[in-house]
Amino acid sequence: MSLVIAPAVAAPTVPRGVRLGYGVGSFCTATFGSVPGLLLLFYMTNFLAVPAWLAGVVVTAPKVWDLVINPLVGRWSDRTVSRLGPRRPWLLAGACTLPIAFFLVFAGPPLTGVPAALYVGGCFMAAATAYSLFEVPYKTMPAEMTDDYHERTSLLQWRMVFVGAATAIAGVAAPAIVNSQGESGTLASYRLMGAVIAVVLLAAMLGSFFGTARAPMTGAPEPDTGSLFKQFAVVRGNKPFIWLTALSCTQQLAVAIMLAAAPYFATYTIGDPRATTTLFAALVVPMMLTMPLWTWLSKRFDKRNAMIMAAAAFAGGTALAMATPIFGGWYAHVMILLVGTGVAGVTLLQFSMLADVIAVDARSTGKRRAGVFTGLWTAIESGVSAFGALILGGILSIGGFLSSVANQRVEQPDSAVTAVLIGQTAVPALIILLSVAMTLRYQLRDPKRAAAAAVPDATA
Repeated sequence: MSLVIAPAVAAPTVPRGVRLGYGVGSFCTATFGSVPGLLLLFYMTNFLAVPAWLAGVVVTAPKVWDLVINPLVGRWSDRTVSRLGPRRPWLLAGACTLPIAFFLVFAGPPLTGVPAALYVGGCFMAAATAYSLFEVPYKTMPAEMTDDYHERTSLLQWRMVFVGAATAIAGVAAPAIVNSQGESGTLASYRLMGAVIAVVLLAAMLGSFFGTARAPMTGAPEPDTGSLFKQFAVVRGNKPFIWLTALSCTQQLAVAIMLAAAPYFATYTIGDPRATTTLFAALVVPMMLTMPLWTWLSKRFDKRNAMIMAAAAFAGGTALAMATPIFGGWYAHVMILLVGTGVAGVTLLQFSMLADVIAVDARSTGKRRAGVFTGLWTAIESGVSAFGALILGGILSIGGFLSSVANQRVEQPDSAVTAVLIGQTAVPALIILLSVAMTLRYQLRDPKRAAAAAVPDATA
């Protein structure tokens, strides 16, 4: 039986200034989500002589910490009483800590091997904690800005345009800065990249803090005062939330594997390390251009069916990219454009569906626990997606990939080159197809569509 989102009594329109102010925060979430996933594994294996399997562990371990810190930050923000509201003080806290921690990840002492892995892992752990202070309250806010089913998608469309722009800038600019001092970069160029991205993070987080000062608050006024374990029990019993979390984690895992594999794919499959930049551009440009399309499709066919379409485009483009060794780099870029179109759709709809789940819970219980929902969702999603680097590291190790230090070129065995291709294409394609089956179990529906379906045909 499908669950129906009850129509709201009033649907306040979020002012354009607030939409812009909220959207600019995506320069933080998109940048921190993409740059480490794109460059950190490669940086450790090819510049710090960290074995691929250990580098995968280093990238994964701090993100697993999110399973602890994100729900706690969500609960703290739910219970925060401040003239700034329950969420915005945490945006400011993240702005004061994340840029410094991020810079230190790429600005360490001259270490290699295990010592380098320990240093990078510690700094990345601190960065992940600081990011949680901002991310969880930030992602909670759309569910509390409006009660309207489709306005939430419209609001998040603005956010996703900023995500696309930020991901394009960060994903193109970060590799460009790295490669500015050599074809594959230098330690100095990585440090410069870390400093530039840290400034971008600071500007985006402060912009969102000040830009959401007039954001409406339509969520439940009273925080849930139950224990954390009792709140988890309530969340565990929310079937739409469980299925949404499962399918979004599956999708994010596929994206994470692709991001981690991109520099290797450009270097060893296409044969040009600089193609990392253009591949990333091909992935994120559709995010800026296709948001109106996915918003229209979600209204025309409902969010669940639009999600299936988006996942199918994602899986199809990824699978077809396996033919890159035959057709060359141009073909890979065309397929990544198709992948990017699918990624745009699934990302928009993930957040829109999460906002629906939170709004329904607040309306039915009268309790404010949006932070707990968002914290748990982001924690699980982050922990699962972090396994992308770990999985790729394992695939590369099985393929016999040879690590190296800066300025040292190593001829990779054919098995390692094949492992790179599989990690970029076949594995993500299979994972994203699994999410399609999960999407079929998601049951929240458009209230107007459900009401129309429930009215008997007068001509029958």
